[in-house]
Amino acid sequence: MGSNGSLRIYSPPTDHVSEFWRNKYEKDARKYWDLFYKRNSDKFFKDRHYIQKEWGTYFQKLESSSTDELQNDNPNEMPVLLEVGCGVGNTLFPLLETYPKLFVHACDFSARAVSLIKAHKYYDENHIHAFVCDVTNEDLSIYIPAHSVDFATLVFSLSAMSPEKMPQVLQNIKRVLKPNGHVLIRDYAFGDLAQERLSAKVQKISQNFYVRGDGTRAYYFTQPYLINLFKEEGYNCEMIRVFEKTVENRAREITMDRRWIQGVFSLMDPQNVSRSIPSIPTMPLSERKSHGVVHSESNEVDLSEDAAMFMGIPGFEVISVTVAGRVFQIKCIPKEFQHSCKATGLMVWESAEVLATLLSMNSSTLASKTVVELGCGSVGICSMVAATTARLVVATDGDSDALALLAENLKMNAESFASTEVFIEPLSWGCEEQMDVVKQRTDMQGFDILLGSDVTYVPAAVPLLFASAKGLIAKAEPGKSEPVLLLCHVERHVNEAFILDCAQKSGFFLQDRWPRDKKGITDIVSSSILASLFPRGLEEAFHMHDIVQLYCFRLEHQDQSVTLSTIN
Repeated sequence: MGSNGSLRIYSPPTDHVSEFWRNKYEKDARKYWDLFYKRNSDKFFKDRHYIQKEWGTYFQKLESSSTDELQNDNPNEMPVLLEVGCGVGNTLFPLLETYPKLFVHACDFSARAVSLIKAHKYYDENHIHAFVCDVTNEDLSIYIPAHSVDFATLVFSLSAMSPEKMPQVLQNIKRVLKPNGHVLIRDYAFGDLAQERLSAKVQKISQNFYVRGDGTRAYYFTQPYLINLFKEEGYNCEMIRVFEKTVENRAREITMDRRWIQGVFSLMDPQNVSRSIPSIPTMPLSERKSHGVVHSESNEVDLSEDAAMFMGIPGFEVISVTVAGRVFQIKCIPKEFQHSCKATGLMVWESAEVLATLLSMNSSTLASKTVVELGCGSVGICSMVAATTARLVVATDGDSDALALLAENLKMNAESFASTEVFIEPLSWGCEEQMDVVKQRTDMQGFDILLGSDVTYVPAAVPLLFASAKGLIAKAEPGKSEPVLLLCHVERHVNEAFILDCAQKSGFFLQDRWPRDKKGITDIVSSSILASLFPRGLEEAFHMHDIVQLYCFRLEHQDQSVTLSTIN
């Protein structure tokens, strides 16, 4: 529902993300993390000084055993650490500060993260080898000598990878690990507050695997799963434990019960495989409190920053949108938040860019016309472009948050389209009272051109869209161009047959569409009206955005009836 209780036109949640988005999140995983570091640089996560308290005994023993052998800063003589998923160095720099004799191989598949490490004031090639590598499919031994690493760390990094690819990651690490080497892991645990929040938002990819609002992903481990994962790849579990801690965020005035898992694994000795795993059970928070248990400083948690990745509405950003050579500055939410932010009208979509481009390149089409945009969202670039030549432009939406942001965007871009004022009106489709208010802008004569972009992908909203369009469109007059409804969209949850059926029931017929690439289209289309409305740029616009479709509807006359049988 919208903020005023109206039906949203945005995509409703489902039990899981769709197969399309599941595949896209996998294919574009690197891109989403690059965007994350572009937005946050090295300011998001705190330095992990607790690492020495958690695993210090391992580093101390290794460093002391090498002290007598070290004559200089020769990487071949130093204890060697591999950090997989190093991010911007929140683990490696604190470690080197405490253990200066270490040599660290640091890899991440985000090139932006690695570049930030190399730009760090304490980056020293004598002690750090930072490189870009996707450990799910690139061989680590290309970058690191085989069997040369004493320790490998996975600090909140394995969870970012698909469960199907985790075995490959452990195999990859094994290629460069010494026979007596160890893997130290710290990551998200099943039942963490973040998992609960993501479950509530229905952002599930697969069992215990979720996508955050920004497109990055997180897996939540159980002890049995993690133990078995390592065991299957030839590792022995030396220690594993799930921690719980209540984290307080004073700025947000909230407390969060967080859970994380921590383990130490070594390469399995076939002659001496441990039969019992030294697993330390988790003590529930309530039980700890009742027994007066106090966490030691070694149980520090660095998950508080992660709350920003799954709580609340994501932050806005101002982006440049170029429409036929004209640049608009648009304040919006990044589109990768579409699964967590229900108000998708706060984002820029391809259909709006295509329609705005056509309107801009064919400004005479709108000259002296009255125009209304349905479901304009907060972006409103179609209305802005229309305002350069149209006599009247009204931008409507049923979401008050979107309209508030639209007002900001109109003000920000006033000089780019300052010709006709764009009026903003709330309109929940099917609400006759609001329709009358909008129509009063035309002295109840109705609008010559109705525009809509990406407004046809919620089935329940489509009939209301056409009913509202029928109430707002002007009547045809002899000697004047006939009023039209232009809908530009990407087919998602609603197919074309359903859209045309809803249109017909409200008295609209499909006069033209673009591109004309579907079987039977010659039976449906009665003219080439789109080519006359948009003589410039029609081919080019849809060549650049080949998934976008444009429909031109007109109110049906008695001699222009059409049935669904001609569509199929």
